[in-house]
Amino acid sequence: MSGDGSDLFSSAAAEQLRRQAPLAARLRPRTIDDVVGQDHLVGPGRPLRRLTEQDRLSSAIFWGPPGTGKTTLARAIAGSTSRVVEQLSAVSAGVKDVREVIERARRRLGEHQQGTMLFLDEIHRFSKAQQDALLPAVEDGTLILVGATTENPYFEVNPPLRSRSTLFRLEPLDNEALTTLVERGLALEGAEADDDAIRLLVDRVGGDGRQALTGIEVAIAIAGDEKVTVEHVEAALSTSALRYGRDDHYDVISAFIKSVRGSDADATVYWLARMLEAGEDARFIARRMVILASEDVGLADPLALVVANAAAHAVEYVGLPEAQLTLSQAAIYLATAPKSNRAAEAIWRATAEVRDGVLGEVPAHLRDASYQGAKTLGHGSGYEYPHDDERGWVPQQYLPDPLVGRQWYRPSEHGRERQIAETIRRRQAAPDDRIDDQE
Repeated sequence: MSGDGSDLFSSAAAEQLRRQAPLAARLRPRTIDDVVGQDHLVGPGRPLRRLTEQDRLSSAIFWGPPGTGKTTLARAIAGSTSRVVEQLSAVSAGVKDVREVIERARRRLGEHQQGTMLFLDEIHRFSKAQQDALLPAVEDGTLILVGATTENPYFEVNPPLRSRSTLFRLEPLDNEALTTLVERGLALEGAEADDDAIRLLVDRVGGDGRQALTGIEVAIAIAGDEKVTVEHVEAALSTSALRYGRDDHYDVISAFIKSVRGSDADATVYWLARMLEAGEDARFIARRMVILASEDVGLADPLALVVANAAAHAVEYVGLPEAQLTLSQAAIYLATAPKSNRAAEAIWRATAEVRDGVLGEVPAHLRDASYQGAKTLGHGSGYEYPHDDERGWVPQQYLPDPLVGRQWYRPSEHGRERQIAETIRRRQAAPDDRIDDQE
């Protein structure tokens, strides 16, 4: 078969693939002007637009949730650069593929003085060895690396490679951008949709442009020759999964912890629901609540630790989905409990001083006197047994001589800790008086 015939068939096959491609692929922008959303990067005068228009983009990593346009941006930049663009997917590429790209880039630069841009999708899936193989070529300018990842590059990209790349954070698309995308999809498909259907779709996709286009494509198919309605959109989205990447994991648990600490029960339950719906490990949530009970509630409500520990046990004993009831109960208890971090601060302060060498010998009267010959060394001599005192305590020295008077635990005036503070004040004010400490 002649070359012309082969080209003809290849062209026809490519055109057929384009027609069969998902709507999101068919709507991919060809230039940066076609990009929807991410105005903080590609709006007039913004950094990524300027670098692209001047063809001066150095190595970069696009980082953001799924469906925010990382691959789209990379392709738009590829259409605006004078460099040859090569593409690899970290899912399927290995070190051998990377070395072959680098070798081609070196030949291209030496023979034609033309640069190379490598677009590496899902760069977080590359191992350390694979990322290290890229480093020399990025360092000496053999190629410009543009990586895309849904994961936080500070966790997933090797520091040497990350430090030689500009990080561009992509945000979930706002409602205006999503509406524009959906309307473009409808126009390309020659379909119409009710305004309420578009609003529902935009509200339900959580800033994910790809999910919006997939949703409208499915809704159009369900509607057939009819106008797309709310019912069609609901059917299209009925099996959609909640987005929850590793970066979301850290951000959402952080929001949960801070909502408990801030005593906002409604926000606490919301973030708990987000974690559970996304498939977060219930044991991980329970462990965080046990820590919260000591770190943020502490002795302001000592029962908080009992509640959190009981919830953790229930998760193991009952399991999901029923354990979500227990987690909700415990989370609301922690959120609405009085707060004090003084117990946590006490151990942090004491540990810091121990590490700094603030030490001292154990006082003689506190030393172990249970073995033969201990008393001849003075161990235990002068120790007063608190249970022999009617108060249940005695004012004797418990710290090493250099540390007498130091205070690491400083109780707050919140909840149960107010009573603890008062007890400590009374003991410090009149240590030799007969004080009844029972409450």
